Amino acid sequence: MPHLLLQELPRYECLLAASEKYPTLNPSSAEAFLNLLRTGDQVFEAEDLYLSQFGVSQGRFTILMLLNRMCEAFVSPAELAEKSGVTRATISGLLDTMERDGLVTRTTSAADRRAVEVGLTANGQALVDAILPGYFARVEEMISPLNAAERKTFVTLLQKIQSAFVDLAPAVDAPALALNL
Repeated sequence: MPHLLLQELPRYECLLAASEKYPTLNPSSAEAFLNLLRTGDQVFEAEDLYLSQFGVSQGRFTILMLLNRMCEAFVSPAELAEKSGVTRATISGLLDTMERDGLVTRTTSAADRRAVEVGLTANGQALVDAILPGYFARVEEMISPLNAAERKTFVTLLQKIQSAFVDLAPAVDAPALALNL
């Protein structure tokens, strides 16, 4: 589901007019933010469309990629949850279906019999190997409007935005409003 439900982004002039009513609205910030959301939605949509050809969701793809890039042959479900940014319950559900489909294996750890380790099966590795060439080609298509210098600048700018989230003030409870709906 897209994060930005607007089919057409507001023109800068409209944002400027809205800033008169809402003084905390910075039109250039809003314009950049809305374009960032739109681009993110388009990237996720393109990724979903490609992955669906293989019967793979973004969640499954994330797990496949994490297991594919790990230096260790096996990792714990907790480590997968941490590296993918989802809950352990979500990982458990993903691993249940991926194990049922023969993409991953869960085994008891030789070092700690109470622990479980997850690894790719031969079928899981074959699926990754089938997905990645076309996936990387599509990534290149999406980024191709930018030359090498622009790509470096783009990454630097995105990293600046990402670093702001560390310092982002926590949400403040809005005062209760009495609305007659």
